[in-house]
Amino acid sequence: MLNFETVKSVAYLGPQASFTEMAKDYFCEKFNINAYPEPMTTIKQVVEFVDNTPDTLGVLAVENSIEGTVRESLDNLMYSSNPNIKILSEYYMPIHHCLLARTTEFSSITGIISHPQALAQCQNFIHNELPFNVNIIEAPSTAEAARSLQNYNLTYASIGSKKTAETYNLNVLKENINDDKTNQTRFILIGDFETEATGNDKTSLAFSTENKPGALLNILEIFMKNNINLSYIASRPSKQQFGDYIFIVNFDGHIHEPKIMSTIQEIKEKITFMRFLGSYKKSKAIVLPR
Repeated sequence: MLNFETVKSVAYLGPQASFTEMAKDYFCEKFNINAYPEPMTTIKQVVEFVDNTPDTLGVLAVENSIEGTVRESLDNLMYSSNPNIKILSEYYMPIHHCLLARTTEFSSITGIISHPQALAQCQNFIHNELPFNVNIIEAPSTAEAARSLQNYNLTYASIGSKKTAETYNLNVLKENINDDKTNQTRFILIGDFETEATGNDKTSLAFSTENKPGALLNILEIFMKNNINLSYIASRPSKQQFGDYIFIVNFDGHIHEPKIMSTIQEIKEKITFMRFLGSYKKSKAIVLPR
């Protein structure tokens, strides 16, 4: 079990009742963290707060089962100024979206406000059950969308959770409106702390290779040769030069295991950039009925 007795605050994408706050509550309960909550308005602010403030943790959404990678989270984590900021734990949260409004009349809704991810996850509902010319407005988070309804007339609704409705005194007009009922998001806990090997771990790594034929294949062959299972691979623009990419991989094992340490050392000889993103106990996605 990780020891977070010195933690003073936990940053997350707010405001109150966001899905990230719900994930923050899960991590705090799991690790018995008694720290001051620090809601932020952007993912970048969450990472910067953890980067610049000692004895803090942060919570980020990094992947959704429908929309894939949350690019802003990975980009900011990769380029945090403190190289010791890393992933410490992960959590898969089922996402059940609801249509929320100040009114009780579903038929009166002509506009909808929410985070782009939530809007994308409810496309069928928006297309089939809301007016053809519904006005769609993007917000920084589902909670911020709910909070902003007070600035619009009663014909506007937002997408959020039941907790969001309770927090902002809104009516739930429709429940479980997400297109895929198995929808879930992977959240991570980040900070400048060390984890111990549990025997059931995952390591996340970011690296770049030379832009030449076979460069990535050479790296993947090292994992195969050492019998290390790769469970995830994605690429992100390096933001240094057009056509250059950073690869992000998850693989079985902990950085403190001799086999993993020697594999990473072997990889270092064939790459141009590497950032260790953390070793942490694996969690499983939740099996949800469709």
